[in-house]
Amino acid sequence: MVRALLAAALTLLVWITPIEAQQAPEPDRSATGGAQTLEDILARQRGEKIDNTFRSSNTGDPSSAAGIADQLGTLGGASDSETWRALRFGSADVTVSSGGEVATVLMQDGGMAWLSFRDGPLRTYGGYGLLAMIGLLAVFFLLRGRIRVDGELTGRTVTRFKAVERFAHWLLAGSFILLGITGLLTLFGRVFILPTFGPEANSFILIWGKWVHNNVAWAFMIALVMVFFMWVWHNIPDRTDLTWVAQAGGIVGKKHPPAKKFNAGQKVIFWSVIVLGGSISVSGLSLLFPFELPLFAKTFVILNDIGAPGWIGMQPLPTQLSPQEEMQLAQAWHAIVSFVLMAIIIAHIYIGTLGMEGAYDAMGSGEVDEAWAHQHHSIWLEEVKKAEAPRSGATTPAE
Repeated sequence: MVRALLAAALTLLVWITPIEAQQAPEPDRSATGGAQTLEDILARQRGEKIDNTFRSSNTGDPSSAAGIADQLGTLGGASDSETWRALRFGSADVTVSSGGEVATVLMQDGGMAWLSFRDGPLRTYGGYGLLAMIGLLAVFFLLRGRIRVDGELTGRTVTRFKAVERFAHWLLAGSFILLGITGLLTLFGRVFILPTFGPEANSFILIWGKWVHNNVAWAFMIALVMVFFMWVWHNIPDRTDLTWVAQAGGIVGKKHPPAKKFNAGQKVIFWSVIVLGGSISVSGLSLLFPFELPLFAKTFVILNDIGAPGWIGMQPLPTQLSPQEEMQLAQAWHAIVSFVLMAIIIAHIYIGTLGMEGAYDAMGSGEVDEAWAHQHHSIWLEEVKKAEAPRSGATTPAE
């Protein structure tokens, strides 16, 4: 499972990372003087990777004394086309007085690969992935219906979550919803908002969306830390989870399996939020501070050292990345992981509201009926009653 996930992640990164293509027979470009041919153009239009070295290395001889300022032709000097190729592929000798390394990059060729990925696979598969999750939940609801409480409610309640726990949960949930909405607006605004409401409305929404996204992110990260430390000990897998998984949480069989404070399904949600939310936070910080927190060059060094690319027949990953490339990779990773977590959270919202009777009370008022607690978390309910028994006995007046 881990190897499959790593392979998928590496494949996505390679898709948007400018890595030289596998060596292939060199096409005959004598008729074009070394320039690209119709075959190159058609291959690029078909989405195939081509070896650009015939262009990136064809940048003239800058050391030659002859230049375009002294002649009409290109008798050894750098022509305009050669200069632009050198700028595009990062081989031009650019000197700047201020701005550091980032200012020396006047044209960044990898930006086109990033834009194609963002406007193509990311938008397409991400959007359809969320719609597919909603569709699956709708079908499940039609087939299974709402999970009701067996029998009558007792009228006696037990505290499921304290106020501080509910605060952390709603802070995390509210901030993530805002981050998800503003992120989707940024990705799909040009497709849906611009044609419908015009450029002014699209600009207004995206400017404010960016401000909300960048600032609400801090609330999300604070809540993520709070939730981790409050619930991590309750979410460590144990043997009871095997029974819960075997019965699919009560879908298979007539009785609901016993569970502690969190069942196996909730533990999957918890660790998904912690791991994926943590990854989103780190990549988001890298986007906020791209020159202070570059991620991928260092990560690629580690992956190359352990031979990860070779596991799926890939060449070593690039370890020298410009700040622009770091930001493009961070943005792509940020969006991919966010789509995965949004799909998981949609399922979590369904179970906590429409899908299960009484589930919302746990995070609404914090109090749940004992019948609900016994049905879904019987082990936890017994532990709570045992903990309360000595206190209730101590307050009973002696006769």
